[in-house]
Amino acid sequence: MPRLVKVTKDNVEAACRVSVRPDQEKFSSPVAWSLAEAYAQPEIAWPRLIVEDDEIVGFLMGFFDIVWDPAQPDDRRSGLWRLNIAAEHQGRGYGRFAVQAVRDEAHRRGHDRVYTTWKPGPDGPEQFYLKLGFQLTGETSEDEVVGVHSTH
Repeated sequence: MPRLVKVTKDNVEAACRVSVRPDQEKFSSPVAWSLAEAYAQPEIAWPRLIVEDDEIVGFLMGFFDIVWDPAQPDDRRSGLWRLNIAAEHQGRGYGRFAVQAVRDEAHRRGHDRVYTTWKPGPDGPEQFYLKLGFQLTGETSEDEVVGVHSTH
């Protein structure tokens, strides 16, 4: 059964070695980049390792309670910021586990929806997110589309 583990000084190097398939790299930032962003924004970032039998199989980073649009300061959102499942561990349900973990944490914090973004493209993650129940909002964030999912 997979579980989430905090990133620590003892596992940070192993975390940074998590890498997706080469054809997915254009759709995903390296774990080291995500950890740098988490360090710079600890008030919103929720970085976690996905571990199975003491082996790191992936990385996720949630975001919680951010102002989505500065023009609408009451529009605060939470969701999945990053997801990296190690190439050799894909197709085993770890991505589904990660999304559910972020939904559960958002629900625990009082949010009824979670958001995520992805780069559209024929080899991109869109079908993965849609199969898990995300729905396109019609919004974009930079060059990515926005999806929303309920937390229950």
